[in-house]
Amino acid sequence: MTSAGPHLQGPTLQVLPVAVAANVRRVQARTDARIMAVVKADGYGHGAIAVAQAAVAAGAEQLGVTDITEGSALRAAGLTVPILAWLHPSGIDAARAAADRIDVAVASVDELRQLIVDAGPLGDPAIRVHLNVDTGMARGGCPSEHWEELFRLARAGHGLGRIDVVALMGHLPLADYADPAQNAAAVLRMDAAVTAAHRSGLGRLFVHLAATSGALTDRATHFDMVRIGAGLVGIDPSGTIALNGASRLTAPIVHTARASRGTPVGYGGFHVTDRDTHLSVIGLGYADGIPRGLSANAAVEIGGRRHRIVGHVSMDQIVIDTGAEAFPHGTVATVFGPDGGAVPSIHEWADWAATIPHTIVAGIGPRVKRSTT
Repeated sequence: MTSAGPHLQGPTLQVLPVAVAANVRRVQARTDARIMAVVKADGYGHGAIAVAQAAVAAGAEQLGVTDITEGSALRAAGLTVPILAWLHPSGIDAARAAADRIDVAVASVDELRQLIVDAGPLGDPAIRVHLNVDTGMARGGCPSEHWEELFRLARAGHGLGRIDVVALMGHLPLADYADPAQNAAAVLRMDAAVTAAHRSGLGRLFVHLAATSGALTDRATHFDMVRIGAGLVGIDPSGTIALNGASRLTAPIVHTARASRGTPVGYGGFHVTDRDTHLSVIGLGYADGIPRGLSANAAVEIGGRRHRIVGHVSMDQIVIDTGAEAFPHGTVATVFGPDGGAVPSIHEWADWAATIPHTIVAGIGPRVKRSTT
């Protein structure tokens, strides 16, 4: 039996900026529109600053985040391109948006009215606003029956110099089907919003509707800009394009023991060994983002081969059945990565956990060290 000693390289998510850049270029090859790199959820778990820097260096012209605080962190890191915050779980801090030059999206008349009140007086920097309209998602955009009032108020606030209305945005609810016919209704709604905004006197606005799936599969959805979030880190929700995985999760073995046939493994004895074997432990568990509910196929790579995870996933550990091979502590296991072969992909992990790849990478916890290579 071997157990963990000191000086091990702990669980690490290696972020691969070269892969992020390659994914931006894949999107660029499929559109004439500008690209917004969406780095919310800490860059889909990869580190917002690292992903943003790689995407901008590759040609992304804007960045997207959840809230103004996230945008301010990117500004503090030296990123100067336009940044849009559009979900605002804690509301809109108008003063901070103006100070850090963060664009904000508003999705209701009440939200816009409050923003105009909170914006600074004439002579202060006007807050750049994207009007978020419902194009079929029913999840945050302004419903069409309120567009006229929203646009009229936006024009008034613009005229006061307190806001600068620069864009219209919406979402595609069915783009993951990779069928332009599924997107047609949303495109028509966006066209109608553009017409209504123009009639209200707002003039020419920048328009963005598509996220990764629409950007890769349907040029009719592109308008002036496409928003790429999951695609930056190698996820195409439409399943039509093989993008580059942008991270590799590794962890050392911290304990190895021989187990006889019939040995129960982990809490509840969920798994019982069916032969004499060796069991290795790595220090990752559901507190670090390893899904607790996994199929029997779930595995990691050790020594160039796949070895199955056995027993329940614990908060801090998973157990690996390595068969006849006894790996010493410190041996590195690769949980997922872009390498192919024996190394599982995030898409395989999503299948094993009956979820989507987004949850695999976005769920990697803060105890896991991030490194950029």
